[in-house]
Amino acid sequence: MPDIQFTADTHFGDHRTINIHRRPFADVAAMDAALIAAWNAAVGLDDTIWHLGDVARRTADVPALLARLNGRKHLIRGNNDADATLAAAGWESVSAYAEIEVDGRALVLCHYPFRSWNGQHKGALNLHGHSHGKLKPLPRQFDVGVDARGFAPVTLAGLLG
Repeated sequence: MPDIQFTADTHFGDHRTINIHRRPFADVAAMDAALIAAWNAAVGLDDTIWHLGDVARRTADVPALLARLNGRKHLIRGNNDADATLAAAGWESVSAYAEIEVDGRALVLCHYPFRSWNGQHKGALNLHGHSHGKLKPLPRQFDVGVDARGFAPVTLAGLLG
């Protein structure tokens, strides 16, 4: 049975991210190779993956990059995602926000963390990126960005673990 996975803030091809967020990679090529390997090790060809924004620095790289990454890919737009990233071939869907259900659990997906969200007091979870693991979460709130998740996508079970 296919999994549903989540990630954010890959920032493929962006050397600034290595320095700003102290990523443990010698250069962009090493970072991108590690991110692609971790993604493909976690995500099967038939899995669904939600990328919660900030995909890559160069929009021209996005179509070829998506072709190398496993899974049926959905994008929630991040602040660094240009229109060309959204238009790239390889996305199943693109939006600024989504509410989905996984394993009977309501999930609110956005690039940005919320102070409150739909269903918050009824058990709904807020999954986000943007903060690169530096923001103290509220209850039922999870940063799914690669900096907070060992540079790999994560399942809901992995978050709740």
